[in-house]
Amino acid sequence: MTKIIFMGTPDFSTTVLEMLIAEHDVIAVVTQPDRPVGRKRVMTPPPVKKVAMKYDLPVYQPEKIKWIRRIRTIASIRCRFNCNCCFWTIIT
Repeated sequence: MTKIIFMGTPDFSTTVLEMLIAEHDVIAVVTQPDRPVGRKRVMTPPPVKKVAMKYDLPVYQPEKIKWIRRIRTIASIRCRFNCNCCFWTIIT
């Protein structure tokens, strides 16, 4: 089974993530940090994090691009594929 690190944030990404979970071994999820939402500014996790938590997957929520590079470097040792679906930044 192919080991995958999934990177995404919005609702659209959840569909892709669930499809990958059904067919492959998703070993980690990278998404945006929780953000305040609404008038009361309640901290709310991104949709992708909710799905990852449902399947007990490790979730990384880096604030800065440097952290993303570090996570990618560490995780690339263990995975064969990185799926980027509607991620909020360009990764080089």
